Amino acid sequence: MITADQLVAHAVGDYVLQSDWMANEKTKKSVAALVHVATYALPFLFITRSIPALAVIISTHFVIDRWRLARYVCWVKNFLAPHWTTILIYPATRSVPKSTEVSAELPTPTIRVLDWWPPWSECSATGYHQDRPVWMSVWLMIITDNIIHVVINSLAIKYL
Repeated sequence: MITADQLVAHAVGDYVLQSDWMANEKTKKSVAALVHVATYALPFLFITRSIPALAVIISTHFVIDRWRLARYVCWVKNFLAPHWTTILIYPATRSVPKSTEVSAELPTPTIRVLDWWPPWSECSATGYHQDRPVWMSVWLMIITDNIIHVVINSLAIKYL
């Protein structure tokens, strides 16, 4: 379903033809996003002449990039996934042996409890928590963004 020419068209449109101004302003100003999607669509003219397919590619790219929708996908994905926190619990009734050897009779002092993904207010920049390394959360959001675009584009080209 996804072909090499679609991946190349996406890469050329989204990276080679996108200027620094477009990249920095497309999430702030619709004009920059419109200029970006116009140049983004150019390589797809070598793949399809289908007006409905091109309309889907252009319109979805505008909406996804203008409002940085990939960050919402990242946050929802992380919110729905189970999160476990390990808590160390040492029994109060038992003491650690005074000898240097640890007794095998002591129970394992851990318990895992379900934790919740942080609220949107702490994750709104990329969909990942603000405590995550910035480089990692940005790249994970970019990868998610690219996959969303490629899947939509391939479906539009195949079925429209």
